[in-house]
Amino acid sequence: QVHLVESGGGLVQAGGSLRLSCAASGSTGIINVMGWYRQAPGKQRELVAVISSGGISNYADSVRGRFTISRDNAKNTVYLQMNSLKPEDTAVYYCRITTAYIYWGQGTPVTVSS
Repeated sequence: QVHLVESGGGLVQAGGSLRLSCAASGSTGIINVMGWYRQAPGKQRELVAVISSGGISNYADSVRGRFTISRDNAKNTVYLQMNSLKPEDTAVYYCRITTAYIYWGQGTPVTVSS
């Protein structure tokens, strides 16, 4: 059983910053890719950023240069530093990890007010 616990979401004004965390616990085994996705109301879930076990990252064009993904392999934790937030970043943010299986977190809401 693998459990993902996300934290760090909330309400912030445009231009502000938030830092999301996602800690994996249980029988994770080797975690390959860790990532963040988001789903805005009425829209499909989309990739925000992913990072490999070796630290190679990739970002959606809409967040590149504003968001930074990182991970602490010793803690099985992935982070998402979000700067210069925009109202269009408002969504529920989900953590996802890939081991032999794919696991999703429960989601943490981020609301950016204009």
